[in-house]
Amino acid sequence: MSDVKIKIKDRDGVVHEVDAPTDMNMNLMEIVRSYELAPEGTIGICGGMAMCASCQCYIESDHQLPEMSDDEDAMLAEAFHVKDNSRLGCQIHITEDLEGLEVELAPES
Repeated sequence: MSDVKIKIKDRDGVVHEVDAPTDMNMNLMEIVRSYELAPEGTIGICGGMAMCASCQCYIESDHQLPEMSDDEDAMLAEAFHVKDNSRLGCQIHITEDLEGLEVELAPES
């Protein structure tokens, strides 16, 4: 089992360094939920289908992420609190390339 370290700033401004498994096909939204870094029912409402933007986060580190899909881009176009570095956590799959990733959860819409 291979894990990567990821720093996640929750909506209260607290930074959590978590271990995220690369061998379980998880995404960033699922990591946030598994560590209970956001109140239940406030993140991943659509189940990770890029249909609600409740898992929007800001990428704070210089990691090269996969290109944004049309569905993700369209959802962010309708979301609140969007910044240039906004991404949907459900669309960021945990891989070894994400070692040291730093993100901040967007405010609850």
